[in-house]
Amino acid sequence: MGTITQREIIDYVEKNIIPFHNKRLEKLEQLQLNNVVKKKNPYLFKAKNINTAQDYVKTILDAFLSSQEEGIFGLFLEELAIFICSKVYNGMRSSFEGMDLEFEKEQVKYVVSIKSGPNWANSDQLKRMRHNFKTIKEHFARSSISVVAVNGCCYGRDNVPDKGDYLKLCGQRFWSFISGNEHLYTEIIKPLGHQAKQRNQEFMDEYAKVINRFTFAFIQKFCSPNGQILWEEIVKFNSSMKK
Repeated sequence: MGTITQREIIDYVEKNIIPFHNKRLEKLEQLQLNNVVKKKNPYLFKAKNINTAQDYVKTILDAFLSSQEEGIFGLFLEELAIFICSKVYNGMRSSFEGMDLEFEKEQVKYVVSIKSGPNWANSDQLKRMRHNFKTIKEHFARSSISVVAVNGCCYGRDNVPDKGDYLKLCGQRFWSFISGNEHLYTEIIKPLGHQAKQRNQEFMDEYAKVINRFTFAFIQKFCSPNGQILWEEIVKFNSSMKK
């Protein structure tokens, strides 16, 4: 078993959090109104009684960005987990389908599928993960290696970690599992704020421009001359069989 210092974690986070902010800003700059309108549910926003073009644009943009950011930041957390485990248990990125990390601890080989939070899977996704776990265990069936499959979640809580054919370790349990440090889950939060204020201001400056640009385009395309939102036109653009 190796060790990792808080300084090593801080240095890694401060270096690698910058690409997260860069990708976040890059994705925002590349957005087009038509793409966002097509990917969001117009019925939901009508049911929420949105009446102004700017409110509609802001609502769909925020929803779109939130899902994008979750994915981008999830990849960052995955890489952080692999880095920490590599230092402590010689962990490495897994070559098995659907797995992100593998390492050995106390004569047990662990294969880990890392997710951001505990509520990531629908029934088909869960079935696929279980199939992948089963395939890996069959791969080692004739060897003397004891294999344990793990669904590791970077945040959240699941107080019934033993799922029978795999373990589901969330939040503190997960970070402790890959590092041997029960306090790691709180220790990593501080360095994540590195340059956050400066980077967020850059993002918000661009965000304001996008809101203005999208609102202008939305009014031209989806509003009547007197400024009323044309909901049928939005639904047609989003869901019509015609391209």
